Amino acid sequence: MTIFVDADAFPNVLKDILLRFVLKRGIRTRFIANKKISIPDVAFISMEIAPQGVDEADHLIAFTCNAKDIVITADIPLADRIVSKGAIGLDPRGTLYTPENIKGLLAMRNLMQELRDGGEITGGPSAIGEKEKRAFADALNALLQKCV
Repeated sequence: MTIFVDADAFPNVLKDILLRFVLKRGIRTRFIANKKISIPDVAFISMEIAPQGVDEADHLIAFTCNAKDIVITADIPLADRIVSKGAIGLDPRGTLYTPENIKGLLAMRNLMQELRDGGEITGGPSAIGEKEKRAFADALNALLQKCV
C-alpha cells in the first residue's frame, strides 16, 4: 500500500499530522505536485513534480495509484477516478470517498461549480481548523488500522 498526496492544495497544517502517521508506521508515501514542497529525507517518502499543466498532478496520481492505495485529495473528480480503480480516497477534512458516495459528491461539486461560475455563490471552503484537523487524523488513523 502506498499513500498518494495531491500536494498542490494539501493544507500545511495537515502535513505534520500525516507525516507523524507515516513515519511511525514506515508507510510508503508519494507527495505529487506541480512544484517542490519540503518533505523529510526518508527513503519511503518521496516528492514528485508532475509536468506543468492543468490537472497534470491529478493525471499522474490517477495513472499510478493502484487498488488498496490511499489517495489524499480535495479534488472530487480525481477522487472519482481513483475510487473507480479500487483505491481509497480521503479528503483533507476527513471525508472518505467511496463507491457509495462518490457520484453524489461529484454531482454536488458540479452543481456548486455552476453556481460559482454564475456568480450566485462566491468564496470557497472555510479554513482548516481544529475540528477539521481532528476529523482528518481520526479518519486517517481508522484507515491505516484497517489497511496496514
